[in-house]
Amino acid sequence: MRITSLALLAVAAAVATAAPRKPNIVFILSDDLAQGDVGCYGQKLIRTPNLDRMAREGTRFTQAYCGTSVCAPSRTSLMLGQHTGHSPVRANREIKPEGQLPLPAGTITVAKILKENGYATACMGKWGMGMFDTTGSPLKNGFDHFFGYNCQRHAHSYFPSYLYRDDQRFELPGNGGKGKGKTYAQELIQQDVERWVRAQKDRPFFLFYAVTLPHGTHEIDDLGVYKDKPWTAMQKAYAAQVTRLDADIGRLLGLLKELGVDDDTLVITAGDNGSSFAPGSEIGKLFDQASNGLRGFKRGLYEGALRQAAIARWPGKIPAGRVSEEPWAFWDFLPTSVELAGAQAPSGLRTDGVSLVSFLQGGAAPKREYFYWELHEGPSLQAARWGDWKAVRNGPAAKVEIYDLKADAAEKNDLAAARPELVEKALAIFKDAHVDDPNWPMRGQKAGGAAKKTKK
Repeated sequence: MRITSLALLAVAAAVATAAPRKPNIVFILSDDLAQGDVGCYGQKLIRTPNLDRMAREGTRFTQAYCGTSVCAPSRTSLMLGQHTGHSPVRANREIKPEGQLPLPAGTITVAKILKENGYATACMGKWGMGMFDTTGSPLKNGFDHFFGYNCQRHAHSYFPSYLYRDDQRFELPGNGGKGKGKTYAQELIQQDVERWVRAQKDRPFFLFYAVTLPHGTHEIDDLGVYKDKPWTAMQKAYAAQVTRLDADIGRLLGLLKELGVDDDTLVITAGDNGSSFAPGSEIGKLFDQASNGLRGFKRGLYEGALRQAAIARWPGKIPAGRVSEEPWAFWDFLPTSVELAGAQAPSGLRTDGVSLVSFLQGGAAPKREYFYWELHEGPSLQAARWGDWKAVRNGPAAKVEIYDLKADAAEKNDLAAARPELVEKALAIFKDAHVDDPNWPMRGQKAGGAAKKTKK
């Protein structure tokens, strides 16, 4: 029996209808970028045309929260879908001679889930969750490919003497750190991102682009439009770093369009924590960006340390020009990705997040009981949000502070004395959300132990 061309076309059309392409997922995580660094969040002196265009073409979030306010635990929250009361990494901890406290064996990451559901997966930039010979290696946690820095301390240099391609170290002759060298590492990392994306254009992919910009040391290969500004060297370098980050995001967005996969790709950008700079500091004062009108910065749990410059873009799916004040957090990314991939959550998965798919596409924000954060860099800090109420406790023996974020986003007016019932509510959340972990005892003074805190 002969099958006509018309019949073959009908079969092909039916197959295409039954199995639509899974969306590509790109999460661009910048290191220490503050809300106030970006034009669409109010910055006047630093140029960010690509992020501003992303906001016009997608949705900008004013209350998107990181995992916590330093690097490794914030990234762990993003990868595992857990807040820091449950996650295995709750502070930066350095492991000698190179690397950080690794993710434990058996960890379920968003990359593992997506890889098992047909996605190509890659991490470029900085990892910081375990060296290649440990259980925390990116290549053991769902990523097909890695390029860049594994160790946070190593990533402090933009002119490093070496980088990693997968788990293989390669040297950068002529580089020596501290602004001296021939090769700006970010350019190599960006080139690898573009090369890898080109190779995946015909299949769904997940890219975790963990850019080190604009974290200090503030080194840049080209000051660009800031060269002749009447600013300090650090101010010029910082502004150029932010603009370089913006330009590289623009290159990636342009590539997606060139490859014809723009409409098939969700791109989310955010920082890993709030600004590193106090309002009166060299950077914070000039750029008026430190907390974008909010209290606090990196290593604290006030809003300025936790809210991110987060933008989501997916042409035809995410509303253009939308500004959302509804909160969400890094631990929502894993369940969101599971739904986008049409996957089933694996047995044994513990997640504190909720899927944002409907919300991203213009629907209502999902309901939840509370948000929760911990940090164990010094005294063990805790914070929680439920509705518009926010609680902060700066150490296990410290008093609980209560703020009404709707009326007082800058957290200036502590209502704890006037609202003891809210203090009791906060204490109940702290107890419910915190699971004891021998690596992260609740301490009222600087944590010690075998693993050393990383200055990050």
